Amino acid sequence: MTVDDDPFLPSLSAVPLVGVAVNAALATVKILAGFFGNSYALIADGIESTSDIVTSLIVWGGLRVAGAPADDRHPYGYGKAEALAGIVAALALLGAAVVIAIQSIREIFTPHHLPHWSTLLVLVLVVATKEALARWVGGIGAAADSTALKADAWHHRADAITSIAAFIGISIALIGGPGYEPADDWAALVACLIIATSGVHVMLLAVRELLDAAPPKQFEEQVRALAVGLEGVRAVEKCRIRKSGTAYFVELHVEVDGEATVQEGHDIGGRVRSTLRNSPLRINDAFIHIEPHTTCMAPLQPPVEKGHG
Repeated sequence: MTVDDDPFLPSLSAVPLVGVAVNAALATVKILAGFFGNSYALIADGIESTSDIVTSLIVWGGLRVAGAPADDRHPYGYGKAEALAGIVAALALLGAAVVIAIQSIREIFTPHHLPHWSTLLVLVLVVATKEALARWVGGIGAAADSTALKADAWHHRADAITSIAAFIGISIALIGGPGYEPADDWAALVACLIIATSGVHVMLLAVRELLDAAPPKQFEEQVRALAVGLEGVRAVEKCRIRKSGTAYFVELHVEVDGEATVQEGHDIGGRVRSTLRNSPLRINDAFIHIEPHTTCMAPLQPPVEKGHG
C-alpha cells in the first residue's frame, strides 16, 4: 500500500503546493514590512522566501514524476525522481545559506538606520507560520519516507531559523540603540551555518537513496518476519532491499522443503510476493528466489580400503 492510498494522509504531490501558497503570502508581508520598517534583513528574508516557492514547485514536480506508473522504458518506475528533487532542494538550501551570508556580510559594513519595532511582530508571525508548516510537511515526509518532502520541510524550517535570528538581532539593535544597527546581520550570519548544515544532511539522504543504500535493519527484519510466517517457508537466506521514491523493491531468497515440486515452490513464492506487496510496508514489488532447505548435511565417510588377497 502506498501513502497516497492512506485516507488519513493527503496526496503527496499536493503538499508542496501548500508551501507555495504560504511562501507567496509571507514573502509579500516580509518585503512590505521590511520596506516600511527600515529593515533590509527582513526585505532580504522576503526575497529568499520567493526562492522557496521555486524549490517547492521543484519538489512538487519531482513527486508527480515519481508517482508515474512503470513502463517499458522504465520497468522499475520513476521513483528516483523523488530523490533527485531532494537533491535540488538540498542545493537550494546550501545556495540560500550562501546568499544570506553574502548579504549579511555586506550589510554589516554598510551604515543603515535602526529597524522599526513593528518588524518584530512580523517576525513572530513568520516564525510561528513557518515552523508549523515545517512540522506538517516534515511529518508527512517522515510517514511517507519521502526525501523530497523532508528537504522541503527543512526549507521551511530554515526560513524560520533566519527569522528567529533576525528577531534576536533586531531586538539587540533596538535595545542597544545607535551603534548596534548590524546586530540583525550578525545574527543572520550565524543562522547560515545552521541552514548549511541542514542542506548537507538532506543532500546525504538523497545521495544514499540514489546509491540504493539499504534501509534500516528493523525494516529488513519486518520483511523477513512476514515471509517466514507463511506456510511452506522454512527460512529466508538473503534479503536485499532498495528504496525508490516512497516505495521499496525487495529481493528474497526463500528456502522451502527440498522435496517440494516445482509447482509447490512456485506457489509458495507467489504467496510470499503477494503478502509483501499487500503489507503496510509500501513494497512496490518483490522478487522471490526459491532454494531447497536442508537441515543438515550427511557427514562424509572415509573411503573403505580394500584388503589385499
